[in-house]
This record gives sequence, structure tokens and C-alpha cells, in this order.
Amino acid sequence: MAHKIVRFAVVGTGSRGNALAEYMRERPGEAVVTAAADPNPEALRLFAKSLGVNASNCFGDWHDLLDITDEFDAVIISTPDFSHAEPAIEFCRKKKHVLLEKPMAPTEKECRAIVAEAKKSDRVFAICHVLRYTPYTEAIRKVIDSGSLGTIQCVQHLEPVGFWHQAHSFVRGNWRSTKVGNFMLMAKSCHDLDWLQYIVGAECDRVSSFGSLGYFNRENKPQGSADRCLDCGVEADCPYSARHIYLDSYDRGEREWPLDVLARPVTREGLEKAVKSGPYGRCVFACDNDVVDHQVVNLLYRNGVTASFTMTAFTEKGDRRTTICGSRGELRCDGEHVELYDFLSGETKDVEIGAAEGGHAGGDFGLMKSFVSAVAAEDPSLVRSSPEASLESHLIAFAAEKARLEGTVERIVR
Repeated sequence: MAHKIVRFAVVGTGSRGNALAEYMRERPGEAVVTAAADPNPEALRLFAKSLGVNASNCFGDWHDLLDITDEFDAVIISTPDFSHAEPAIEFCRKKKHVLLEKPMAPTEKECRAIVAEAKKSDRVFAICHVLRYTPYTEAIRKVIDSGSLGTIQCVQHLEPVGFWHQAHSFVRGNWRSTKVGNFMLMAKSCHDLDWLQYIVGAECDRVSSFGSLGYFNRENKPQGSADRCLDCGVEADCPYSARHIYLDSYDRGEREWPLDVLARPVTREGLEKAVKSGPYGRCVFACDNDVVDHQVVNLLYRNGVTASFTMTAFTEKGDRRTTICGSRGELRCDGEHVELYDFLSGETKDVEIGAAEGGHAGGDFGLMKSFVSAVAAEDPSLVRSSPEASLESHLIAFAAEKARLEGTVERIVR
């Protein structure tokens, strides 16, 4: 049997669409992009040029792809969060394999509707929970599965979002407000809730949560500051200055994300224009943001394991840090290193982690490799999360946000 090259349509050719399509640029013998859609004509043109997509298969409206479904086997949906549900459902109905960027959708009703259609389609369907696919996660799972940690009793997990990343994405950017995007736990941390579920190996039963928008608000606006960084007399003393985050980064030689969000191609002139007049040049204390800048979630799983998850803006941007406490040992993980302390021997040993290829510490390529293999073999078991498992992490996020807002302990209703 000849090897099948999987043909993709990409809906949304921005940052994430390009990141996932990098796999096709690197592995053209496994997968290719044959169609694309994006309302931004320049983004679409650059994407199509870089991947050799025929102009006749490029559209400003993804609905037009429904007329050429013979041109592709699978679709990557990497549009803004609020616009996930309709294309996901329609391509499932067209019996296409679907890879959907996280989060699934901003409402529980839409999430459930997507999963229902995915199950009916009987095709490969996966959410981009890339943390499951990193060599780092594989190393942790190997230790757990070996039994050397004993049985997991509790987990502490920290997501250090990073001060400038919070300012870029969740104060000035597309995920700054529930009115235009999603609440913080869903927008940023459904990855982590899914990862914890994967590590613990059980469904969550109950959650509680606390958190707030404690700093990035007008109450903390410095005296003498302006509403835009380039007009501000005190911005030189502000770590969240747009000049510092974007223009100084360019001057240091940086050209990738997040600079390419402001200007594409990335030029100093383009960045200056964006900082001067666009949303990314606003003072972080004078934006229309409403998502929290720190939050803790407490989780009880059906196997008795407890976990605490903390998301905070107020860190250096870095890898997640996790401690997994077992009956025979303690596993200490920081995104790059994993070490196991053995209670019986009193020894600490480093755990070997495989080499990472691609973005998100190898998660992007790991996900794409699994998804492409699953589509080529028409075997959904080759991806590491079912539609139902992905829905689980979203239900936890919805319940945790309700618990935060209402001061309650919430049960997960499936």
C-alpha cells in the first residue's frame, strides 16, 4: 500500500495556524496544505506562498472551503476562540478529520455541541492540547507508569504566565476580556487542566477557585502616566512599557512572536506604528481588560488525588513547575528537568527527557505527528485525547470559574 500524504485545509492563517503548518513545511512527505481561508488577505497570501497553496484554493471566508472538500482530508481550525464552533461542527458534518485549536469554544453549550458532532462523524477529532505531546510529559508519564513513584496522592502545579506575556495577551491583546474572548482559565489554562487530568489518570469530581484582577486596573495607574506608552513620562520605569516589550526587543534582534502579532513582516517602522496607534501601545492600567491576573484552583479527582493549580502573571515567563507527590517518592518537574526522590533509598536521580522538536517544547510537532498518523491510518486511538476527554477539561474550567465568581465548591456535571 502506498504511503498516504494527508492533505490539510487551514482555517485561520495567523500565529497558531502558521505554527501548526510548520510541520508540513518540515515534513512534506507526510502532510501538505492544499487549501486555506482567512479574512486577512495579506496573512492569507503570505501563508499560501510559504506552503505552495494554489490561489484558487484560498478564500477570505471559510464557508467557501465547504465547496471544495474533495481537495483535503483534514482541517486545522485556528480562528479566534469565539469563532470555533460553527466551522468545527460543519467540517465534522462533512466527514472531515478536525484538529481544533484550544479552547473548544467560549460556552459549555457550544463545547457539548462540537463533541456531539465529532462523535457522530466517526473521524479523527482532536483539540490542540499540546502539553500531552511533549517529550517532557512523556518522561513524567513513564515514571508514573513504571510504579517507582508509587500511587499519586497529590499534585502542585504552577503556570508562570510571565509579566510581559500577561501584558501582551491578556491585558492589551485578544484574550484581555470576556467580552471579546474568554475568561482567563479557559483562554490560557485549559491546557493545564487537561494536562493534570492526563497525569492523574482520573476524572475530576469537585473544584473550588479563588482569583481576581488585582493589579492591571486603573486603581494602580501611576501618577503622571499617560494612556499610551509613547506619550508617557514615567514609562521608562515601567516593566510593562510597550516600548520595552516590543521596540527594545526588536533592537535586540528579536523578530518572532510576539512582535509578529503587531507587524507582519516585522519591521521597526511597522512596530512603531502599531505601538503608537494600535491596542498594543496602550497603558496596561488603562485598557478594557477584565480577566484575572492571578488565580488558584483546587481539584479533587475520583481516585482521591488532590491537586492545586496556580496561574499568575507576576513571574518571569518560563516553564510550568510541578511537584507530584506519590506513596513511594516525589517527582519534581520544571519544564526542562525532572528528578525523582525515592523515599526508600533516599536518593535523587535525574529522569532523561527526549529531544524536543518544534514549538511549545515539542508539543506542536508531537501533536501534529500523532494527528497525521491517526488520519493516515484512520485510527483515532493514535491521538492522546478523545473528544470526551477534551470536553472534560473544559467542564472543569467552566465549573472552576463559577466557583470563583460565586464562592462555591462545584461538582463536575457530565
